[in-house]
Amino acid sequence: MLEIRNLQAFYGEAQALHGIDLSVGEGEVVTLVGRNGAGKTTLLRTIIGLHRGVKGSITLNGTEITGVATHKRARLGLGWVQDDRGIYASLNVEENLTLPMVTHPDSAWSLQEVYDAFPVLADRRRAPGTTLSGGEQQMLALARVLRTGARLLLLDEPSEGLAPVIVQQIRDILLRVKEAGTTVLLVEQNVKFASTVADRHYVLAEGSVATNLDNTEFKERQDELLTYLGM
Repeated sequence: MLEIRNLQAFYGEAQALHGIDLSVGEGEVVTLVGRNGAGKTTLLRTIIGLHRGVKGSITLNGTEITGVATHKRARLGLGWVQDDRGIYASLNVEENLTLPMVTHPDSAWSLQEVYDAFPVLADRRRAPGTTLSGGEQQMLALARVLRTGARLLLLDEPSEGLAPVIVQQIRDILLRVKEAGTTVLLVEQNVKFASTVADRHYVLAEGSVATNLDNTEFKERQDELLTYLGM
């Protein structure tokens, strides 16, 4: 579904990504793990089209999108949940959920499906989005993208700073998303969480892919990876 070849990204004259090669198959959940500053978020921003200093190739379902505007990438089926969640402060929960444009009606979650999966959002549907807790805002940000019907979800640190019970709920939703055939590429520092949801893992170091592990090997090397990440 997603193919990246020799991807390079720059901030002025400073190079952030150094020839990234990466692929994500349809229906896969793939993680990007690495220390802070390894280039994980830059890679997601480059895929969605928010970083312009780019060389190389990004194809989505065989279509080259490297020079395509961000809103057009969304219409092609990309959905992004950013690390700061991007909740609309002036809108309540239900308005946040009904505002996004549906890009793929056949895979878009209905409002009722969202409320069934996230009961807390149903309970707080009239509450301003920014009055929600961090965990509730993460659920809202994820649910909002599911409402669009995006076929490839880009998630930036979905478990960061959340209580274990909320992390478990996010895990359950990602597994449900996977079962429905939606593809996911996520940045994740929580190695244990990543191992419960993903099929494969790319370890990034200094803007390059250090290694690509299937989930079995990832679990076997979990202690080594925790040490590498300083966790």
